[in-house]
Amino acid sequence: MNSLVNKQPLRAVLLDWAGTTVDHGSIAPVLALQSLFCGHGLDISTEDARKDMGLLKRDHIRAILALDNIRAEWRDKTGQFPGEAEVASLFGEFGVLQLEIVARHSQVISGVVETVRLWQQRGLRIGSTTGYTREMLDPVLIQARKDGYCPDASVCPDEVGAGRPLPWMLARNAQLLDVYPPSSCVKIGDTISDIEEGLNAGMWTIGITRTGNLVGLDADAWTALPEDQKTERIRRAEETLLSVGAHFVAEDLPTCDPILGAIDDRLRLAHGAPQPA
Repeated sequence: MNSLVNKQPLRAVLLDWAGTTVDHGSIAPVLALQSLFCGHGLDISTEDARKDMGLLKRDHIRAILALDNIRAEWRDKTGQFPGEAEVASLFGEFGVLQLEIVARHSQVISGVVETVRLWQQRGLRIGSTTGYTREMLDPVLIQARKDGYCPDASVCPDEVGAGRPLPWMLARNAQLLDVYPPSSCVKIGDTISDIEEGLNAGMWTIGITRTGNLVGLDADAWTALPEDQKTERIRRAEETLLSVGAHFVAEDLPTCDPILGAIDDRLRLAHGAPQPA
């Protein structure tokens, strides 16, 4: 390996979508899943809908169907436990519901546009991964561009054969952006599977709390929340993300900026790269 490779400082940031860059509180996936199961006579709780957030939506549906309470309710209503045929059927229905709901909940989160532009001006490449298929992500991309957010690359699970927590979307991003080694990249996301994805790819990881799935509130609901409840929700989200290996946690994307600076400093010192003037 070229010895210069290991002297590179921070080169790329790989971002999640819902709950990290768009859709404060990751509302759209929850509403779509609840609507999907409601159409089959099952009321799934917000907690059950959020439990495996970040997975490829087919895998997410499979995980919900595997929950003991959902399996039992499905059997009571249909006379049999759900299997792969039910997963495939529900996933087919989900795409249409998701497209309808995403259009109403894809606004870029406050501060994201300015933060990403700042990072790009510094020479960082910006990639993205998601639990959405390409068909589901495309309208989100269109809305994000209108709002001023445009990553340099985006990769979906159906384009690499598997979703999180496997690292292949991140690996494809790195290839598209021509950035390596993985230790020169940071994965930022708001779910457990985001952190696992980043760790499996050998990247630094930052877990997002306030705007993400683990807090689970849109901007208005967050603002209305009493301060003591805000503090407790942030604390619980931080503990969860750190417990699965996140290197750092931050409330939102703008507050990741000093963390990226600290990571860049570590990389420069570790590999003897020259400090910027």
